Amino acid sequence: MILSLSLLNVFTVTAGLAVAKLTPDRHLSPQPPSVAARDLVRVPASSVVVPAADPGSGRPPNPSVLAGRLSALIGGPQAKINAVVVDAETRRPLYELRADRPATPASTTKLATSVAALATVGPAHRITTQVVRGTGGGIVLVGGGDPTLTALPPRPGASHPPYASLRELARQTASALKASGVGQVRVDYDVSAYQGSRTAAGWKPNYLPDGEVAPVTALTVDEGRVSPLDPSKKTRVSDPPASAAKEFARLLTREGVQAKAGRRTVAPQGAARLGAVQSPPMSALVEHLLTESDNDVAEAVARQVAIKMGRPPTFAGAAQAVRQVLARLGAAEGVSVNDGSGLSPRNRISPIALARIVSLAAGEKHPELRSVITGLPIAGFSGTLSPPRYTSASSRAGAGMVRAKTGTLAGVSTLAGLAYDADGRLLAFAFMAGDGKGPVDPGKLDRLAAAVAACGCG
Repeated sequence: MILSLSLLNVFTVTAGLAVAKLTPDRHLSPQPPSVAARDLVRVPASSVVVPAADPGSGRPPNPSVLAGRLSALIGGPQAKINAVVVDAETRRPLYELRADRPATPASTTKLATSVAALATVGPAHRITTQVVRGTGGGIVLVGGGDPTLTALPPRPGASHPPYASLRELARQTASALKASGVGQVRVDYDVSAYQGSRTAAGWKPNYLPDGEVAPVTALTVDEGRVSPLDPSKKTRVSDPPASAAKEFARLLTREGVQAKAGRRTVAPQGAARLGAVQSPPMSALVEHLLTESDNDVAEAVARQVAIKMGRPPTFAGAAQAVRQVLARLGAAEGVSVNDGSGLSPRNRISPIALARIVSLAAGEKHPELRSVITGLPIAGFSGTLSPPRYTSASSRAGAGMVRAKTGTLAGVSTLAGLAYDADGRLLAFAFMAGDGKGPVDPGKLDRLAAAVAACGCG
């Protein structure tokens, strides 16, 4: 099978994650899919500039021709699909089918979350986890909401930048304690950075036991996974902060300071810091959460928006903060959310709103949003659009030409992103299928996106 790599032809690395400059070149030599993971040019992060997506030199497609192609695939006005295609540069709609009607976005909600985060805290923002002196001979492990905090050893060749290490934090803390003559401590923990319920409105009872997401707290190690070394096991711990304190006490003991897990508390104001580690930058977190559709990272990123905007660090506060930021960017119309990940079936976003959000991130006016585009899965190559998606004859035209965020809930499938058409014009699209009451076919959305990419409709 021959797959075009026009969206992969210029690679750089930002904070250790591969990002691609979008170009309209469709005349590359055939390459195997593995090139996407292999041919990375590593350069200092400080020298990387990811430009705006090139709108392309081609003229926009003829709306009536494009409509004819898409309507044939959708199957008529009775089909349970809301859809839109817009010119990414001008934002002018080229195809609309109930485009302004809000629908359940599922994980395409993460587009709104990501844009809001980058627009508020910025691409360079990092989340800090620290240890400070407590009371009564204790120390306090203070969670800042870093979803990548890990107790695992570093993995050479990992496809992500170095995560904040609980082991390193234990080494720093043990060194500071030994220097002050302390050889035995109690590890209390502070999760006051977040407030409210650990689950969002509308989340199904099976989400936590099935491991779709961990209870959302300000202190979690390895996303609360019971078996973080085994990706086939998704089970999460019931109390992530308590488990984190227990693991930190174990690591401290291994570093020569006898420690035991303590209780939940709030760190004393102005307490002396004994150690600190930081997450990857927000740009890397956004790329990861979009490529892999990571629910835990998405919820953490949404809370950072709430904190920055002075809203309560709760699900409701984060949702309000995200919409407030989108309003400031002129992209809030048609957006109503209850969480940051899209797990809530109560979320509602219209196709035109998703297309506008994607176009905003791809444009020249907001370079701080570029990680939204570089984090989108590449059709037939990466993340949630990896094979077998875009490998069938009916969708193959989109392979390498489409970058999009997927969304899946029971009875719902969504796809929103970018594609260069056959004339080299950059188009933004959103296709939203299903009403939550019956089966849906994600393959139909792939075929629609492929039709956009294959359209020489100028």
